[in-house]
Amino acid sequence: MINVENVSKSFTLHNQGSTEIPVMAGASLQVAAGECVALVGASGAGKSTLMRMIYGNYLTAAGRIMVGEVDVASAVPRDIIALRRRTLGYVSQFLRVVPRVPTIDVVAEPLLLTGTAPDEARAQAAALLARLNIPERLWALSPTTFSGGEQQRVNIARGFAFPYPALLLDEPTASLDPVNRATVLAMVQEAKARGAAIIGIFHDHAAREALCDRQVDVTRFTPGLAA
Repeated sequence: MINVENVSKSFTLHNQGSTEIPVMAGASLQVAAGECVALVGASGAGKSTLMRMIYGNYLTAAGRIMVGEVDVASAVPRDIIALRRRTLGYVSQFLRVVPRVPTIDVVAEPLLLTGTAPDEARAQAAALLARLNIPERLWALSPTTFSGGEQQRVNIARGFAFPYPALLLDEPTASLDPVNRATVLAMVQEAKARGAAIIGIFHDHAAREALCDRQVDVTRFTPGLAA
C-alpha cells in the first residue's frame, strides 16, 4: 500500500549563501495493508521529514513514494488533494484548524468531503468525540481554545473519522492520560484490523511494542549518521 523507493531530500539555506544540507538519502521501505511500521532513530535523524514527504508536504530530491497507485513524489497538487481526501490520513502532533469552526464540524469535515450526509457525518463525529472523552458541552466551541490534550484528541478523532486505507501517525499517544491512551491504542488496532497500512512515530515505547509489526531505523538513511 505504501512503497518508498530510494528517496532523497535536502534543504537549501537561502539566508546562508544557499547552502544545501542533505538530510536523507536512499530511503526505502514498504508497508502492506494491515501492517503498522514504526519509524525510529535519534532526534534529527529524519523521521518527521520522511513522514512529511510521504504526505506530500515536502518535495523529494529523488526517488518514488507510492501510496496506492499515486506517486506522491511526482504528483500534481490536485492529485495530492484527492489522495488525502480518500486514501491517506495524517494525525500530526498539533491541531491546525480554521478558528471559530465548531469542534464537531472539524471532526466531521473528512466525512463531508467524501460525500457523507451532514447529519450522518456529525453523528459519527459525535461518537468519536464521546469515545475520546471530549465533553459534549465543548463540541459547539472551537478547539483552538482547548487544552493541549483535548486538542490532540480532537486531532485523533478527525484523523480516524474516515476509514483511510493508509495512515500516518505522529506521536498519537503523546500527552494523553492512561484512559485516553488506551482508547487511541484500541483505535489504531481497529484500523489495522480493517486493513489500513500505518506508519507511525512513537516515542511511547510501550505503545510502539503493542502496535507495530516492525521498526525501520531511519538513521541508516541520514547522511552523516548512517553507519
